[in-house]
Amino acid sequence: MPALLPRVCIRNLRALTARRLLSFGLDHPNKCCISSVRMGSSSNCNLRASSSESRGALIVLEGLDRSGKTSQSSRLLSYLEGLGHSTELWRFPDRSTSVGQMISAYLSNKSHLDDRTIHLLFSANRWEKRVTVEVSLYKNFDYQKFQDSNELFSRSDGFTQISLMETQLKNGITLIIDRYSYSGVAFSSAKGLDIEWCKAPEVGLLAPDIVLYLDIPPEKAAERGGYGGERYEQLEFQRKVAKCYQAQCDSSWKVIDACQPIEDIEKQLQDAVLDHVTDVCQPIEDIDKQMHFSFSYTALKGSISLSDLLKHTVWKLRIHVDN
Repeated sequence: MPALLPRVCIRNLRALTARRLLSFGLDHPNKCCISSVRMGSSSNCNLRASSSESRGALIVLEGLDRSGKTSQSSRLLSYLEGLGHSTELWRFPDRSTSVGQMISAYLSNKSHLDDRTIHLLFSANRWEKRVTVEVSLYKNFDYQKFQDSNELFSRSDGFTQISLMETQLKNGITLIIDRYSYSGVAFSSAKGLDIEWCKAPEVGLLAPDIVLYLDIPPEKAAERGGYGGERYEQLEFQRKVAKCYQAQCDSSWKVIDACQPIEDIEKQLQDAVLDHVTDVCQPIEDIDKQMHFSFSYTALKGSISLSDLLKHTVWKLRIHVDN
């Protein structure tokens, strides 16, 4: 049994871990970010597929609260699965994680956080599905299922990095994302935060192949059932959010009138995504270089949590102490 860490190491453990993750992202951006969210023009592409193979498509649904995203993303999942496409539906915030639970408490008015703090938590929640993980190899860690993946890299300093989202896409799995970076930017900038500051933590997240924006007047959304149950479901605030969405809209967005009958919206969504799903060989673009890596958090679909990562760091530090 290795000796226990000195108290000073225990006190500084979280700081050491956070510093290591952040400094790696800053010092090695190409290793940490294979491809990135596009919030402006960019020509750099790193997630590539050869002409003889295709990858899964990255499809994002955005819109105001009660615009119908959740219902339509589920219908889109069923449609693509019915056509034989391997498809997964991810929703943000993901309330099943520790970060997601903090966000859920905030949205349900059970806790109060500074606007910048909650923005970074929303971003961290997205990074939980995207960020490269540093796993210490000094302690046995079950990463067998990642050993054949191109997203597993071994380094001489005893750490391995594992990424999830690229692995799914390169394995041909299409990802439908209910809310993504654009929501984070829209809702936080609607509070008055600088929009460029809001974009900064998104650097390194994957750019979608298409953004499907369900456009609905805030007044119409407010008439729908369940409206007002969470913190952001306030009419005046939603009007501001709508304007902040409009400021982000570009050629990759497909705007769909969300006031139409459900079946009409469903058909338009199907038509919009089909080409992307059936023949996706192009790379995913990088984000603008003026955006900077700002925050990282780690998880692997339940395989590794922040507490697990801290344990790996403790183990490595113990070895150094013993030696």
